[in-house]
Amino acid sequence: MSAPRRLIIALTGATGAVYGVRLLQVLRVMPGIETHFLISDAGVLSLHQELEMHRKEVEALAHVTYSVRDVGASIASGSFQSEGMIVAPCSMKTLASIAHGLSDNLISRAGDVVLKERRRLVLMVRETPFNLAHLRNMTAVTEMGGIIFPPLPAFYQRPQSIDEMVDHTVGRALDLFGIGHDLAPRWNGMKVAI
Repeated sequence: MSAPRRLIIALTGATGAVYGVRLLQVLRVMPGIETHFLISDAGVLSLHQELEMHRKEVEALAHVTYSVRDVGASIASGSFQSEGMIVAPCSMKTLASIAHGLSDNLISRAGDVVLKERRRLVLMVRETPFNLAHLRNMTAVTEMGGIIFPPLPAFYQRPQSIDEMVDHTVGRALDLFGIGHDLAPRWNGMKVAI
């Protein structure tokens, strides 16, 4: 039996907790995928405010969980084999911490490790409008090999619900890791206007 593909999922205090939760829900039932999850203190507040969920409920969706304060955890080392990491949603504080290599908690340390090991780091940044510090931090992470992925809805598929918009975004994030899914239809080209 081959080892599972490990994916680190972090949820921070920006709005959009639904993206992290939905990622865990989808990945939980995928064979051969093992999720490693952590949530910031502000992420816990967003989770409760936006979804009326508690930490334990979302942690139950993951295969392995960590305390954000445990900077000695396995995912803090480059020897931990993973496909990479998705921060969903990613606060501007977490973006800045990763962009400047602060490693001040396990989320930013794990992000730093993913970058230094040249693995895929996807940050679903949530803020609007962006100020210059946000843009410079996004540029810095991009220059280091990370992917800035604001969870913007796609309207060309004419979504009928928020769930469809969330699934489309989650599916696009999974595409970046080559993880197959059927969360949203694929683009089949422009319809011809009559």
